[in-house]
Amino acid sequence: MTATDSRFAERAIRRRPLFLALSRIGIAVALLLAAYYAYRRYEDPTFPIGVRVALVTLILLNARQNLRQYKFATLLMGTGTNKNEKPSSRPE
Repeated sequence: MTATDSRFAERAIRRRPLFLALSRIGIAVALLLAAYYAYRRYEDPTFPIGVRVALVTLILLNARQNLRQYKFATLLMGTGTNKNEKPSSRPE
């Protein structure tokens, strides 16, 4: 692994909790927007919903990408690229 790749991996591992939080927030926002738009459509059948469905879909796709980054960082932790990780104290 080159020095650039190593720095990238370390940065991804440090940001791992952020990726999970962003994914959860994205899902919550998408669900709230979908519920709000459904309510508006229920109250007013002429309420335009097409663009709003696309917006909710894009938010969900972004949440999915953040979840992928979280999983990627988790895999990097398992490969031993995390230099800050403490060695286990049990003998092998």
